[in-house]
Amino acid sequence: MTIKEAILKSLEDKNKISNYLEICNHIIESNYYDFKDAKTPASTISALLGDFIRKGDSRVKRINQPGGTYSYYLTKNEQLVTTETLVTSVIPNEKKNIKIKNYEERDLHKLLSSYLKSIGTYSKTIFHEQSMNSKDNHQKWVHPDMVGISFLDLHTEASQTFLKAINRIDTFKITSYEVKKEINTDYELKKTFFQAVSNSSWANYGYLVAFSISDSLHDEMERLSQSFGIGIIELKANPFESKVHYVSKYKTLDFKTIDKLCVINKELEKLIEQVEKTLTANEKYIKSTKKELEEFCDSYLSNDSEVAAYFKEKNIPAEIPLDNII
Repeated sequence: MTIKEAILKSLEDKNKISNYLEICNHIIESNYYDFKDAKTPASTISALLGDFIRKGDSRVKRINQPGGTYSYYLTKNEQLVTTETLVTSVIPNEKKNIKIKNYEERDLHKLLSSYLKSIGTYSKTIFHEQSMNSKDNHQKWVHPDMVGISFLDLHTEASQTFLKAINRIDTFKITSYEVKKEINTDYELKKTFFQAVSNSSWANYGYLVAFSISDSLHDEMERLSQSFGIGIIELKANPFESKVHYVSKYKTLDFKTIDKLCVINKELEKLIEQVEKTLTANEKYIKSTKKELEEFCDSYLSNDSEVAAYFKEKNIPAEIPLDNII
């Protein structure tokens, strides 16, 4: 059998969630595949399991586990994967006695800003701890983790001036982003989703963004997105390959709420000032004002080498070896 057939056969034999090391050991013990002189068969299995997920193969699903690892199971055995299993700590034997340095949720902001930059959107992290009454836990339900600004770029000065004269609001769009490390259970999905709803009521678009989303939640994600208009983005190990699962529905700006947010958070107020400055700039100053806006916004990663180095620096897990990101 092929190596992928060996993986599927091993998952069927085990009939439970399994990490790449367990699957690799089972393949070797069962003589399903001859790795011959391969020095790192476990890494090969890890990469191919990730391949099933990235290519949307309907036969295999995965869940995120504590310690930055993944476990896999056959879709046809999904009824065996209970909610309790989803939150059970499953860490490979080789890591049991190692203290794992975990990454921070805000470490993902640079990945999101890199993805947004690649599609022409400026983005800025909004630090809720800098807001008035920042010690109030409800602040995290007031404004989003990040705000994105995109401009309508027309090619001629005449068309730009004409559009501004008719309706300046149509020349730009503001998007709210709520960023999470992972969403594994229905409870986590609903909690984070309605946080995104609350924090994006004022913006044109609202998105819930996560680095890892359990495959078992997609039906519920679709239902919530259709009902409330919040889009969902899954960040990838290579941020330029991030996937928009559901597109956010357009809303008109709520200027009263924007004013309230500007009062409680000076960084957001500065962002709005920069946007206004860009929108009202004379044509000969457009490039310099956009450059000023870009410098004010979050930094981003420009290429795959920078992405791989950033993953190593921040200890962000990937389902494939970091060398394969490049």
